[in-house]
Formats: sequence, C-alpha cells, structure tokens
Amino acid sequence: MTVRKTLLTGTAATVVAVVALTGCSTKAQGGGDSGGGKGDVKTDLGVTDDTITLGALTDASGVFKATGLANTHGNELWVDDINAAGGICGRQIKLNVQDHGYKADNAVPLYEKMKSEVAAMIQVNGSPVLAALKQKLTNEKMLSIPSATASVNLDSESILMIGQTYDVEMVNGLAYLQKEGKIADGDKIGHIYVDSEYGQNSLLGTKAYAKEHKMEVVEATVSASDTDMTATITKLKEAGVKAIALAVTPGALGSVALQNVAQGLNVPMIGNNPTYSVSLLKDQATSQALQQNYLFLNSVDAYSDTDNAAMVDIAEKYKKKYPEEPEKAIPSGYVFGMAFEQILKKACDNGDLTRAGILKAREQITSVDTKGLTGKLDLSKHGEPTSREAYILKVDPNAPTGLVKTGDLFSSKEADEYKAPYQK
Repeated sequence: MTVRKTLLTGTAATVVAVVALTGCSTKAQGGGDSGGGKGDVKTDLGVTDDTITLGALTDASGVFKATGLANTHGNELWVDDINAAGGICGRQIKLNVQDHGYKADNAVPLYEKMKSEVAAMIQVNGSPVLAALKQKLTNEKMLSIPSATASVNLDSESILMIGQTYDVEMVNGLAYLQKEGKIADGDKIGHIYVDSEYGQNSLLGTKAYAKEHKMEVVEATVSASDTDMTATITKLKEAGVKAIALAVTPGALGSVALQNVAQGLNVPMIGNNPTYSVSLLKDQATSQALQQNYLFLNSVDAYSDTDNAAMVDIAEKYKKKYPEEPEKAIPSGYVFGMAFEQILKKACDNGDLTRAGILKAREQITSVDTKGLTGKLDLSKHGEPTSREAYILKVDPNAPTGLVKTGDLFSSKEADEYKAPYQK
C-alpha cells in the first residue's frame, strides 16, 4: 500500500483524511513478524481494518527545519520498510505530516484538526510546540515522541523521549571533555543557551556536572533568532572559561565557532543535538572553526558510519528516495519508527490498539533493538531517559552530513547516576 502523507510548505496544508473506527473491535490480520495476527483487536482513533495512522507535527519551514525535515524523512523510510514487510497487525502504516514552522500558535490548531485521525504521534518537533500541546497530549492519551528532549516534560505518561535528554547529553559531553583532559575540576565552563525548555534543561545537566566537579558555570542566554555571538564570546573570554556548552540554534553555533577562533579563545565546544546543521559547512571559515573546536552530542550513530549495516541501509534508501543532501537527524526519525514498531506489535499482541492500549504496551517494552543505531532503549520507565549512552561526533566536511563518530558509545558514571527531574 502506498504511504499517503503531506510534505508541507505552510500551515494551511491539507490534512490526510482517515476514517477512524471508534470503540470497535476488529480481527487482527496476518502474522509472522507483523505482530499479533490472532483474535480480536480493540481499536479507536487512527486505526481502521487496514491502516494505522501516526501523526507528525514538524518544522519544515522555521529555524529548525533542517532537523524537522530530516526526522520526517527518517519516519518515512521506516514506514516504507515496515509496510514492505507486511505492516503491523495486518495493517499498513500511514503518516499524517503537518508543518508548524516552529510556532506553537500554528501547532495547536493543526493538532486539533489531526488528533481524531491519528493513533499516536511519531514526531512532535520543537520545545515551544511540546509545551503548548503537552496537556492536550496527556489528556487525550496520545503517545508522542518529541524531537525536543527536555527531561522536565517526562512527568507526562504520553511523552516518550528516545535516547538521552538534553541534561544527560550535557553530563556526558562534559565528562568526555574531562576524560580527554580538556577540562579539569575547578574550571569555569561557559554555557550559552536559548532561554527555553531546551536551553534550561541543557543548563540543568551542566550545573549538575559542575557541582560534582567543583566547577563554575558562566551563563549566557540568547534567543532562538540570535545569530551574532560576538558580545557573548567576549563575555566568556573575560570570565576565563575553559570550555563552552551550547544549547542554541545552528545559526548561533556558526557565530560562536567563528568568534571562539577570532577572539583567540579557542576552547572546546560541546553542543546538544539541535545545535548542528550540515548547512554550516558551506562557509569554509565556519567549517574550519567547527573542525577545530566543536563536538556534537547525539544518541544516534553518525549517518556516515559505514561499519554499521543498518546505517548503510538507511543511507542507500535515502539516496534513492530523496534528492536533498542528507541531514544528521534522518536516522533519529528512523529510530522513532523502530520504537513505535515494538510498541504497536505489543499492543496488537495484547489485542488492544486503542490509545490506552498503546500507552500500556509502551510500558512493557524494556529493550528496543535498534541494530546499533543507538544504545539500548528501555521504554518502560516513566520519568527517565530511555538511554544514557552518547555518540560523540566531530565535524568532517568530507563525510555525509559532515559528522563522524569519535568512537563507540560513551556513557559516563555521572550520566548513569544523574537523576532526572521526574525520575522515581
């Protein structure tokens, strides 16, 4: 079955129509690896006799459009694979994709239009969007995977974050720098962050690590639209920081990298997942500055990893399907699908593909095999990150997406011991 979707250029895009069977029971079809296949299966919204529709509220036109589009392409590649293998519970997977342009005011009405037509949300892109929708998602038992991973949102059982949260990323990043001898106990650490849930949660991790190692954190807040970091780097240089932690947009990262070199500071920089875009490498000076000082924190392996058979398969399929140059978040979107695959199969086995049944199934998934794309994922524990393992990536403009891994998965003692805000 052909996957129907909308790739969007504005908020007035047409919503994919789905006929939902409310409060009904259908026979599961098929078997084998498709999950279930016997007995009655309860369904409600977003599930018909032959389809399961998942929603994606993404940024295809705003400040994080590179990540949003890449996540969506990863979602789509997973859908292609799962449908070619027979679907799940005798049903094909369908996506309903909408672009909010990184504006919560756009996302809310889009969600209201699509919510009765989807079983769950495979992607909710953006911290302000998640903040605006979290209570609705919770009230409507809408299991949702946000691409924004602030651990302060793990108080909701409807929110499923794949991989490290921003705070855990920063703990691992600082631990890696100290392991490599780049920073030491008692140092000053600069932290530049967008003053939002994204940046504040990243800062939480930096402060936790700094407290344990008697470091001083020098804070600098910016807006999501700020791209001139000259004064900010001057401030950090005067303070004598030995490293810079970053929770900013790609535009701001480029300026930080350039000013770090231009002002002679030249300290290592570590950035949360949203900081980087391969588009930064189009400018040679920016590319060189990033190669010199920047490390990228990610829960997912580098797109360029030719030793990982699953990543090679994703890269080959992406090249055949899309004309655009690849972005680093493509495999993340694919992993979102891998997590949903296990959840939906378990829900089918349980005979319950209702929203409540999908939430229950999530709690039963203690391990997702992502074929080395991530560390082990445990989806069962509310309030906790699903993984505390990081890939530490560095910039290489000759590699696809401009990133290569520095080594195998890295998990620090500090990250393993770190307690997220809602962790029991």
